Formats: sequence, C-alpha cells, structure tokens
Amino acid sequence: MKAFVTGATGFVGSSVARLLVQKGFEVGILVRKKSNLANVEGLPLKIHYGDLRDKPSLERALKGYDYLFHVAADYRLWVPKPEEIYQNNVQGTKNIMEAAARTGIKRAVYTSSVATLGLNKDGSPATEDTPVSLQDMIGHYKRSKFLAEEAVRTMAQNEEIDVVIVNPSTPVGPRDIKPTPTGRMILEAAQGKMPAYVDTGLNIVHVDDVANGHLLAFERGKSGRRYILGGQNMTLKQILETIALITGNKAPSIKLPHNLILPLAYLFEALSKITGREPLTTVDGVRLAKKKMFFSSARAEKELGYSHRPARIAIEDAVNWFRDQGLLEK
Repeated sequence: MKAFVTGATGFVGSSVARLLVQKGFEVGILVRKKSNLANVEGLPLKIHYGDLRDKPSLERALKGYDYLFHVAADYRLWVPKPEEIYQNNVQGTKNIMEAAARTGIKRAVYTSSVATLGLNKDGSPATEDTPVSLQDMIGHYKRSKFLAEEAVRTMAQNEEIDVVIVNPSTPVGPRDIKPTPTGRMILEAAQGKMPAYVDTGLNIVHVDDVANGHLLAFERGKSGRRYILGGQNMTLKQILETIALITGNKAPSIKLPHNLILPLAYLFEALSKITGREPLTTVDGVRLAKKKMFFSSARAEKELGYSHRPARIAIEDAVNWFRDQGLLEK
C-alpha cells in the first residue's frame, strides 16, 4: 500500500507519517526545498519536492500512490499578509484534492480542525453537528479552514473523490518543532513565563492519538463525514496547574479579565507590523479565549473505535520533548 502525506515535516503530519510506516505503508511526502526535515529524519520515506500552490508539482508527486493524507496547514493566528493563509489552506487544499482525483487516488483523509466547528454557549462539549456558519469564524486561520473543509465536503458529495474529514482538537506532545501556538504556551508555562491566566478552556489530545485517529478514519470512516479527534476538556487553569505539577514550578494564581488583555493585543499587533515579529498575544487569540473550546469525540469513538490517553500524559510528553531539545532545564 502506497500512501502520500502532506505536512509530514510538521507536528501532526510527522506523527501520521511515522504511524503509516509502522503499519507497513510505503510512504511518500511532499516537502519544499527549504523544509526542515528534522521530524522525519531516519524514516524510510520517499521525498517529493513541490508546493500546494503549484498544481503540476502535486500531480507529479501523487502519481503511483493509492492513498492521500492531506495534513498540511498554515496554522498561524497572526500573519503580516493574511492572503497567504487562504492561498495555503483553501487554494492549496483544492489543488491537492483535484490532483488526487485526477491521478486516481482511491481514498483521502483531510485534516481539518475543530476551529471549523460550532461552540455551545453554555460551554458544554460541542459535536460535529453543533450549528455554525462562516460568520462565526474568528480570524483568518479559522475562516480559511472553514472554507477549505467546505470545498472538500463538496467534492465528496459530488463523488469527485472518496475523502474522510477529521477534526483534531488541540494536539500536544513530542515533535512540536515550530512550536504550534499551544505548544508555545506549554513551553512558556514550563519556563515559568506565565504568571497569570484567563478563563478559557481547550480540549487537549496527544498528537499520536490524533495520528491513530487518522488511520481509523481511513479504514472505517464514511466519505464526506467528519470526525472530531479529541481528548480531555480542561480549563486553562487546569492545564497550567498540570504543567506546574510536571515541572515543579508554581502554578499561576492571577486570573486576568479578557477586556484587560484585548487592548494589549492591539498594541502588540501594531508593534509586530513594525518589527515583523509575531506578537506576544493576538486580537483573534483573545477573542477566541472568551469561549471554552470543549468538544466531544463520541462519534469517532462509536464509528471508528477511536480512543485517547489522559491529557496529563500528552502534556508531560510535550514538556519532556521541549526539555530534550534544550529548551528547559534538566
């Protein structure tokens, strides 16, 4: 069996590629000339150079493969040029799916995000069917992923390609090389750089459980149907307390109101436009934090046989990996 993976040099993608290799797949990956290959070093992978925005490169790369795992995404909550996120996440997804259809890919798995899903006002866990619209999407990242998922679902409905959609919640764990916004938060908390918190919540899941969910979706998922690949719902306070227990640091006890942070976020973004550096916090990030991002994986558990380990293990693996990279004291 020959499987092609996009985003394999990244956080979730590298975990998917590793699992496919373990399961006996012959795996090819799409990389750019300047990609950091540290996350796939030592794996028996066939490397294809190309770009999601370059249609001919995608068709050349996909020829001869049976299956596609499109994991790649531009995951930034702030970007100097917002159009880049739409080019990568929306047009790039259309390009790879159209190339997959033309080259005879038998089945694809598309990695969306819980960012595309609705949230319940009472803070209870949302599902794949919680009502939502494009107008509910806060920020360019969420809007781009919403539009990309919509395009993929349309292709499935039109039977252009057999594709299953997975919506990971908040993956944490090893190989968060950039790191992701959540990984950066865990790292800063482990370094003792987060003296306060806001009242928000996330669904924490181990990145390797997300990878396993991809394979289960490939094996058992229904074309055009989406599946939340989540873990444990936790408030930010609980997450920071868990990190403190793992590191031996003191957990933050100061709770900040969202309205106090929002003006700071505007200031940080204004400075970032001058410096070109990512802001310490973003306006979209503060707006998102006003809602608890709690989700249920019941559909995936029932239809795919999906399961997840406790969030503490995922957070501990993330902290230990950052320590191994020399980013924390031994």
